[in-house]
Amino acid sequence: MPSKAYIHFELSERRTLLRVFDIVSVLVGLYIVSTVFTFDYFKINGSNWLWTVILVVYLVLFANIFELYNLQKSSKFELIFPNVLIVSAVTVIMYLLTPFLTPVLPDNRLQIVYFFFAITFSLLIWRWSYIFFVSSPLFHKNYIIIGTPDEISLMYDVITESSNGFKIIGYYNLDPGKKLPGNFPGIKPIKNPDLIETVRGNGVSEIIIANKGKEDFSRKMFADLIQLLESGIPIREYAQVYEEFTCRVPIQYIENEFYKYIPFSRSNQNKLYLFVHRLIDILVAILGISFCLLTIPFILIGNRIANKGPLFYVQQRVGKNGFPFTIYKFRTMVVNAEKDGAKWASKNDYRITRFGSFLRKSRLDEMPQFFNILKGNMSVIGPRPERPEFVAELSKELPFYETRHVIKPGLTGWAQVSYAYGSSKKDSLKKLQYDLYYIKHRSFFLDARIIIKTLSTILFYRGQ
Repeated sequence: MPSKAYIHFELSERRTLLRVFDIVSVLVGLYIVSTVFTFDYFKINGSNWLWTVILVVYLVLFANIFELYNLQKSSKFELIFPNVLIVSAVTVIMYLLTPFLTPVLPDNRLQIVYFFFAITFSLLIWRWSYIFFVSSPLFHKNYIIIGTPDEISLMYDVITESSNGFKIIGYYNLDPGKKLPGNFPGIKPIKNPDLIETVRGNGVSEIIIANKGKEDFSRKMFADLIQLLESGIPIREYAQVYEEFTCRVPIQYIENEFYKYIPFSRSNQNKLYLFVHRLIDILVAILGISFCLLTIPFILIGNRIANKGPLFYVQQRVGKNGFPFTIYKFRTMVVNAEKDGAKWASKNDYRITRFGSFLRKSRLDEMPQFFNILKGNMSVIGPRPERPEFVAELSKELPFYETRHVIKPGLTGWAQVSYAYGSSKKDSLKKLQYDLYYIKHRSFFLDARIIIKTLSTILFYRGQ
């Protein structure tokens, strides 16, 4: 049976598409406005190329910060609309505030209005087109899952919850004596034993093997898989797909075969990366300490009025290679908050004072940790350091928990910008998955993403 013609985009391709056409649509929109209206503030030509570069940098930077490239939000116009307005406004403001890199401020204020609306409407038109066309079923990526019930269930949840544009056609259950846990609307077990016919007849673009390393394929299915692989159909192991969709390592499913799934990033031994990483740590720490010294008088007054106790909070944390160190923070809880022993901090913890809540949401309580970074106990980016009591407890229950200590703990990290505040062992498992993903994929690009997401958290006042 001849295969149907289908077009699909990978996750990374969708984000790239959004970035490229955000830039193209804005530049085209500005060109049209400059042609139709009396608009000469921003001109696209060879002699003013720097103006265009600066605009593109601001646009992409703020689009990242305000989550225009979040694929879950990008497929819903009601969610992306307010973010487009914010990105346009902040981009225009920053562009106007840097006239030494951009055009001289216009005498006619109407020019600024044209500038703002050209960017806004260009982005909105393009994003509506993306939702209407690219997110339509024509561009869906179709999967077939072959595996055992628990793993099929895992991949169903991951694919259906992560983003639109990805569809599971059906599944082959390699353990027919066991039913799948939960409900799976829209997909059914595939009865046709001819895998090649099923793949070609349904426009399947990828096959996921989700059987936890057990070779339970029949000879017929194994032969079909080989033939499909040779014909160009990607066949991938479920842990790889899980990482791609969630940016987490599925440690609870890989058992003792961690060496297959956690080949740590070469950056952990790359001397150039480590040197630049440490240099950035020192520079950021010096800037952070300077800002901390400037704000201490105001925080001291707020602490004296609202917290009524010591300004600093000192605590033992576990650092690189499991060695303990002393961490410094501005105190956010009442005095003797742990008189009955160490306790998890919860989202609406009654021990947190009102001023302490402000410090946490603004992340100002973390500023003294710049001293830890300068001393070398911590880095700007890495897994958050945990208390020895909790490390001992979690290491017994969570596989590979102590693996997060192979690098320095950080002031911010992939888990912090990707997951809500952790206040339980279940939360710790999720955060550990993110931490191991960072250790596995550590790079300058991932570090930049974490910094941008951290800035977004601070700007939106979303700390906890």
